[in-house]
Amino acid sequence: MHSIVDEYEKAKDIPDIFEVVKRAVRETIGKERAGLMLGLADLGGSREYLIGAFYPIGTNIIVMNKTPLHRIKQTDPSLLKPYIFNILLHEYLHSLGLYDETTTQKKVQQISNRVFGKKHIVADIAADIKKYVPNMTHPMNIWKPSKEQKIEIVQGFDKGNCVYIA
Repeated sequence: MHSIVDEYEKAKDIPDIFEVVKRAVRETIGKERAGLMLGLADLGGSREYLIGAFYPIGTNIIVMNKTPLHRIKQTDPSLLKPYIFNILLHEYLHSLGLYDETTTQKKVQQISNRVFGKKHIVADIAADIKKYVPNMTHPMNIWKPSKEQKIEIVQGFDKGNCVYIA
């Protein structure tokens, strides 16, 4: 059986990263849930504010902000995978009933440290995402999300829980 870190290193896309997130949570705190969807939307962001994603309580969808994803690709692509892991881990914990932001962030840090070790970039982002914000946001308030939000559903998300009957 591959380690969680090995699976993380092999992950090629957001659905793959989410499978690693689920395994990390299952193996560290013993909780899991199935049936989640991921939507991508342009939610904007600047140095003053950054919304990485949100989970509407009582739903089965996580909505991730595309703006930081685009900015990271432009500024430092090596941050993309650890950023996605952190954001999905945070929102997945919300979907498991952990709603308090401070408690959730502490749990993200604990899980990241346990799985990756404190010196790994995933753990570093979990410990202090603010130092990475310049790579995730526009330098000025030059971009605002449109009033009409469109959510793009990510195909193959939560694929580990799909069962097909033939």
